[in-house]
Amino acid sequence: MLNLWTFIFLCFLHLSSFNVVLGGVGDSLVSENPFTPKASVIRYWNKEIRREITKTHFLLSKVSPLTAVDSASFSKLAAQNDLASHLPSFCSSAKLFCFPDLSPSLEKHPKDERFAVYSNKNFSNYGTDRLAGVDSFKNYSEDSNIVVDSFHRYSRDSTGHKEQFANYASEGNVVDQNFHSYAASATGGSGNFNNYNREVNNPNLRFSSYGDDSNGHGQTFKQYTENANAGNGQSFSSYGKNGNGVPNDFSSYGKGANVIGSGFSGYGEAANGANDSFTSYGFDSNAPQNTFKSYGDGGNAAVNTFSSYRDQSNVGDDSFQSYAKNSNGEKVDFSNYGQSFNEGTDKFTGYGQGAVGQSIGFKIYGRNSTFKDYAKKEGIVFGRYNSGSSSETAQVKGGSSAVNKWVEPGKFFREKLLKQGTVMPMPDIKDKMPVRSFLPRTIVSKLPFSSSKIGELKRIFHAGDNSTLETVMLDALKECERAPSPGETKRCVGSAEDMIDFAASVLGRNVEVRTTENVKGSKQNIKIGSVKGINGGKVTKSVSCHQSLYPYLLYYCHSVPEVRVYEADILDPKSLEKINHGVAICHLDTSSWSSNHGAFLALGSGPGRIEVCHWIFENDMTWTISDS
Repeated sequence: MLNLWTFIFLCFLHLSSFNVVLGGVGDSLVSENPFTPKASVIRYWNKEIRREITKTHFLLSKVSPLTAVDSASFSKLAAQNDLASHLPSFCSSAKLFCFPDLSPSLEKHPKDERFAVYSNKNFSNYGTDRLAGVDSFKNYSEDSNIVVDSFHRYSRDSTGHKEQFANYASEGNVVDQNFHSYAASATGGSGNFNNYNREVNNPNLRFSSYGDDSNGHGQTFKQYTENANAGNGQSFSSYGKNGNGVPNDFSSYGKGANVIGSGFSGYGEAANGANDSFTSYGFDSNAPQNTFKSYGDGGNAAVNTFSSYRDQSNVGDDSFQSYAKNSNGEKVDFSNYGQSFNEGTDKFTGYGQGAVGQSIGFKIYGRNSTFKDYAKKEGIVFGRYNSGSSSETAQVKGGSSAVNKWVEPGKFFREKLLKQGTVMPMPDIKDKMPVRSFLPRTIVSKLPFSSSKIGELKRIFHAGDNSTLETVMLDALKECERAPSPGETKRCVGSAEDMIDFAASVLGRNVEVRTTENVKGSKQNIKIGSVKGINGGKVTKSVSCHQSLYPYLLYYCHSVPEVRVYEADILDPKSLEKINHGVAICHLDTSSWSSNHGAFLALGSGPGRIEVCHWIFENDMTWTISDS
């Protein structure tokens, strides 16, 4: 009897002709299968919020596209802790952000190859024992949303083999590459990474045991991750270990990048005659973070040059821990190092400890540096060490324009500009995150959501150890678990129902949610048309929700006290045609903001002295008490 009722229920779900009317009158009439996630959200909104939701409301576009049957099926799998075995179909059906599972490639490429149209490949053991020849990865994975590649033991034991990575994965969104044991024990040959990961949104690259025991197999990283955004950047673990005569050239590495981190752990360890050059590394970038741990430990006759390293950058932090420890005849030259216009932090801990015959020069070295337990004083020369203020450095680098260049024009503005007829720049408000959807509450409530449960989350979403996806999830979880700021109420939500609950708990049931209509006007001058102050332009409070990168659509929502919220028509300044309808929020109390906040770099002044306004970017939103 139970099986019969189950059969009848499933047939009931599949009846496409069975639709019910949800909502009230007018354009809030929505004909929808009552068991879909969308129908559930519509019912929930109309029950919890006083104003009925319209069928064209932008929030509904973020609701899970799962069918009623799929929603019930995946909910059951989640309850049984068995989603991991159905992840590909779950990700595809629910429109999630998942990485492809790479299987080892069985393809044979005995001749030189040009991999121009490949993407998401596992090149394990490719090129092993190759003699001479050139493989070219030109325009590989270009302009892709998610790029996942593995070069495990690529070119191992080869002789005179060259690899060229030109325009590799450029303009991608989230890039994950693993070069494990790449070129290990190779003799001669070279690897050339030119324009690699250019303008990538979230680059994450791992070079583990890259070039171990190799002999003269040099690498060139030219214009590597240039103009890239965020990401943990690059990890070089045991890179070049036990290598002999391995030259590596990092030229314009991370130039113009925004918040890129690089880690060099055990790089060049026990190597002989290593020759590494970092020219314009992190040049003109924003808040670069680089860690050199046990770099060159036990090396012999190595030569390392840091020229214009982090020059003209904004802030930035570098840590040199046990760099060149126990080395013999190490020569290191820091020229124009750390000349950032806003002071960063450099730490040299145990640098050169136990070294013999070293020569280290610091020429025109930036300020705010710590040389703790700097083991060897002989052979160290400090020339023109810059002890001036960061403001003086900024003047040398071009004055206020240098300070402002990392704050996009129009990203922050004063409230007085929100009046009809104002011509002003609009920043790029386009959403750069992968497209995802909320999960139904019936599913998301069954998934772990805690950094203490990262092992279980990695199993569910097939995230490898130290993978990009693991880092993405941990970053989001830690931000969600962070203690709220004074006066802040916050919550991370992965379903539309949870967002509705949080907004209503802060503002009450009589609320509205708004976002900027589209992205037209981005990165150009706009003219302000008619302006409307929400709640009569009075000081109010709101709930702002910003996306976090996560496998499913996740929002960080928090209460924002003492604001004024505005709607404004956005016009083309030449034709005066309406091209957008923007939502802007003005923060009236900035006293708790950091003095280094981009708003103060752009507008001048400091915390608590001015109000700061900004547009609501694509796919972000703000909730306020309704005007009606």
